[in-house]
Amino acid sequence: MITVRLIAPSGYPNDAEIASRGIATLRAQGCEFVNEACLARQHQRFAGDDEARLADLHQIGTGAGQEIAMAVRGGYGLTRLLDRIDFAAIHQRAQATDTIIVGHSDFTAFSLAYLAATGGVSFAGPHLCSDFGLAEVDAFMVEHFWGILREPAYRLRVEAPQAAGQGGRITGKLWGGNLAMLCSLIGTPYLPKIEGGILFVEDINEHPYRVERMLLQLEQAGVLPNQQALVLGDFSGYRTTPYDAGYDFDAMRDYLAERLPIPVLSGLPFGHCPTKATLPIGAQAGLEFDSAGFTLHLSRYPTLHR
Repeated sequence: MITVRLIAPSGYPNDAEIASRGIATLRAQGCEFVNEACLARQHQRFAGDDEARLADLHQIGTGAGQEIAMAVRGGYGLTRLLDRIDFAAIHQRAQATDTIIVGHSDFTAFSLAYLAATGGVSFAGPHLCSDFGLAEVDAFMVEHFWGILREPAYRLRVEAPQAAGQGGRITGKLWGGNLAMLCSLIGTPYLPKIEGGILFVEDINEHPYRVERMLLQLEQAGVLPNQQALVLGDFSGYRTTPYDAGYDFDAMRDYLAERLPIPVLSGLPFGHCPTKATLPIGAQAGLEFDSAGFTLHLSRYPTLHR
């Protein structure tokens, strides 16, 4: 059996049926659970008060053996906790037990701060509710979640047309996550100082001009020029209007590709979408790309015991 320790450092599950489906789905895949009680907590829009949510994070790695610490859902709440999280203690325990830490969306704040403070690798990956709790669980998500957690080296191929003339091979540290959360960490000690990295980003309900504005903020703050590539994931939930007059996501992407001194790739299956890869934040990555798509070669991240 695989032990999943549920953590709820952000929003509360607003539908008990979805949470129950997530539990049932993972149980059918060979999992048992610790801290199911967090599913019933609520304080305002949060999964409990700050103390309860902080305690969830500080319980990571405290089990008798290896566990997957999985965020219940995103929302908002981790930013409140960053200055009180003992990242060093979490990392020490996670290393001692080979604990795997997984989440996305608001959890990006933890993953990036954890990387900045300790160099520890966590996974941008599925939540209990928004992924395993879906009425129809996405087969791609399941395959790639268990695939990468069971293999010390993993390959992800993305077939998606890219800008003409782009092509090459690079290696670097893979990092990123939710774009809005990443930008919120600029100027704080919680944003990793990574040079020569491969940065991936995604977001939801953000119009292309707001995505452009955030990416230009990363450029102007000196973050993007220090990377080797920018990889765009899923950006959905926005709506253009006649006022945009042809300015859409593709137009924004093409503008950035012309402006930035690094390759800008798109089509990464990651974000607030059912079809989601699991990506190790802080792991080693090789990136091969051409006009037809790209391949990520991933290594140096924690895996499940065989």
